[in-house]
Amino acid sequence: MTSAPRPRTSTRDPREIAHRLTAWLATRLPGAEAVEVTVPAANGMSSETLLFDIDHPEPPFRACALRLAADPAAYTVFPVYDLPRQYGTMRRVAERTDVPVPRVLWLEEDPGPLGAPFFVMERVDGRVPPDVMPYTYEGNWLHAASDEERTRLETASIGLLARLHDQLDVRGDAFFRQWGPGGLRDHVESQRAYYQWVVDGVSRSPLIESAFERLEELWPRDTGESVLTWGDARIGNIIYDGFEPAAVLDWEMAALAPREVDLGWMIYLHRFFQDLTLRLGQPGLPDFLRRDTVERRYARLTGHTPRHMDFYILYAALRQAIVMLRVAYRQVHFGEVAVPADPDTLILHHDSLRAMVQGSYGD
Repeated sequence: MTSAPRPRTSTRDPREIAHRLTAWLATRLPGAEAVEVTVPAANGMSSETLLFDIDHPEPPFRACALRLAADPAAYTVFPVYDLPRQYGTMRRVAERTDVPVPRVLWLEEDPGPLGAPFFVMERVDGRVPPDVMPYTYEGNWLHAASDEERTRLETASIGLLARLHDQLDVRGDAFFRQWGPGGLRDHVESQRAYYQWVVDGVSRSPLIESAFERLEELWPRDTGESVLTWGDARIGNIIYDGFEPAAVLDWEMAALAPREVDLGWMIYLHRFFQDLTLRLGQPGLPDFLRRDTVERRYARLTGHTPRHMDFYILYAALRQAIVMLRVAYRQVHFGEVAVPADPDTLILHHDSLRAMVQGSYGD
C-alpha cells in the first residue's frame, strides 16, 4: 500500500470546474461567487467532491460541498450515478430521522453547467477516520485515541444505523416505491449485474464467482423486512465532532434491503483495514468494531437480533471485491499497473475473501 500509486479519480481540471461553478452559482444566488474551491486530497473513488465557500453580501449559508457525478472519461467505478436519488435520500433522512446528514441546498440535473449532474450541500466541520493510510495504522487521531474514546465513537456509530433503520418508514413513501420491491434477492442480483459490467471485455474473477456460489449455499431462509440501508455504512463516511457523529456522508449505495446488509458492511470494512494492517506488521485496532460487539449493541438498541451474519459478512467482502476489481482495472486502463496472470490478485483482500468462501476465516 505504501508503494502503489494512488489511483486516478478524475480527468477534470479543478480550475475550469471552479470557473464554471461560479457562473452556475450566480443563477441560483445572484451576486454570489464560489471562492476557495478545492478538491480534497483524499477525494472519493466514485463521485467527486469539491469544497467551496460562497462570497455574497448576505449569504444564507457560506461553507458548501458539491457532489459531482463521476467523470465518464475516468473509467468510473459504478455504471450509473443517480444524483437525484442521492439528493432525495438525504432530504428524507434529514426530515424523518435524527440521523445527522448535511443539509442539501440545490440539485442540478442538467449536465451542462459542470459536465455532469451535481448537488450542493452545506459543509460540516469535523474529522473523518482516514482511509489512506487507514485509521487502523499508527499516526492518526483515531488510532491515538484512548480505548474509552474509541468506544464512544463505536457506540455512537452503531446507534446511527439503529436509528436509520428504525425511524424511517419507507413503505408509504412514493419516492422509495420508485426503487422497486427491494429485498435481499434484488440486492444480490444487482451486485451480480454490477460484476458482469466490471468484467465486460476483461478477465473474469473465479474468486468472485465462487463467492456468489457460496452465498447461494448460505442463503437465509427468512431475510426479514427491508429497510432503507445506507449502503456504504462505515466510519470513514462519517464526520465526527470529537467522537460524536456530526454528519453521515456518501449515500450513493443506499438501497431497500435487510438491516444486516449495513451491519455486515460496517463489520467487514473495519476487518478489511484491520487485515491489511496486520499483514504489514502492525497490531491495528483488534478490539474495535468487533462483530460480537456490533451485533450485541445493535440488538440492544433496536430489539432486532442480527441473523445470518456469516452470510452478510461474506456478502460485504464480495461487494468490496467487485469494487476493488473495478478500481484495479481502472489503474490498468490508465497504465498505472499491469494485468497479472491471476486476475484474482487484483483484489486487495483476495486471501481473506478466499478464506471466507472456504469457511476458514476467523471471527
